[in-house]
Amino acid sequence: MRALKSIIAAALVAFSATASAQTYTDKDGAEYEFKKHLFVNVAGGAQYTLGEASFGDLLSPNVQVALGWQVTPWFATRLQANAWQSKGGWSNYRDAQGSPAYTADYKFKYVAPGLDFMFNLSNAFCGYNPNRIFNVTAFLGGGVNIAFDNDEVNAIAAQLNRLDAYNLEYLWDGTKTNVYGRGGVELSFRVSNAVSIIVEGNANVLSDHYNSKKAGNADWYFNALAGLRINLGKTYTKKEPVKEEPVAVEPVPTTPVVEPAPVVEEVKVEPLRRDIFFKINSSKIADSETVKVRDIVAYLNANPKAKISITGYADAGTGNNRVNDRLAKERAESVVNTLTTQYAIAADRITSDSKGSREQPFAENDLNRVSICIAE
Repeated sequence: MRALKSIIAAALVAFSATASAQTYTDKDGAEYEFKKHLFVNVAGGAQYTLGEASFGDLLSPNVQVALGWQVTPWFATRLQANAWQSKGGWSNYRDAQGSPAYTADYKFKYVAPGLDFMFNLSNAFCGYNPNRIFNVTAFLGGGVNIAFDNDEVNAIAAQLNRLDAYNLEYLWDGTKTNVYGRGGVELSFRVSNAVSIIVEGNANVLSDHYNSKKAGNADWYFNALAGLRINLGKTYTKKEPVKEEPVAVEPVPTTPVVEPAPVVEEVKVEPLRRDIFFKINSSKIADSETVKVRDIVAYLNANPKAKISITGYADAGTGNNRVNDRLAKERAESVVNTLTTQYAIAADRITSDSKGSREQPFAENDLNRVSICIAE
């Protein structure tokens, strides 16, 4: 029992952490921030009304339209109306032992407006991602079912001349109103920022008075639908990553030796610092940063006694300590390998270290994806 409680608590913590996130950063460093927006659903398909007739005799066409409001990446509400036909019937039913078997089916029309509460499970448990191709959404709701045009079963009742025959004790004419509850699952396949293909299945429960027959239990119908979701307006704002301008190479000052001076004083050279920045989840030196590597090489070549220390970091805003420790170490090693293999800088002139994300040299989170190089 304690283990089960621990698992449930951990799941709730994970759900809360992911469900509250409303931003997403892609592999290129672009940041997406969720925006509340309206959407429209239009779908059509088939309905199966639970009953005693054969499966095929209880299938009928079905349509659904909805206007929704996406409040967070994982929660939305929608006003929907489901409509067209429901069916009822019997298959080899006998009113009493020895009476003739009776098979029949009938249809009637309805419209069922209602309100659904929708929960995007993909965003809730896997994190917000506006570019995700496939999403799973569960929903619960309810409303009012307004049924009408029940002429076919009334004609059957008139022919039988007994309302209690074949359980027609809840026969109705004109219009019949029932409160219903519903639940279901929606699968969506993203086509573009504005359009998704949706496949939905829902189950609806009403009182026993819906299909004219007395069964002693609730009446049910099930819908299978396919259609489109169309987002109205922008669903997110996108901020491109800031690209750092390349730093101009500054020539290393040299001091000529005046001859024939008996003593030449050693000129103290100022230390050189270069910060080499990396993209998120990367330890590869970008083309825009190679000019800084060349600055370091020029300084070391001009000052043969100078040495360099290289310290790798990772930003605390993404990842965890295990991932960030690896990234920081790889970023430092990437600069070391470039100096030794591409520019033949002696390894004994280089020291390297990494701090992961436990230390943050810059106030801005993204700037901490860096290797800080100090030569002196």
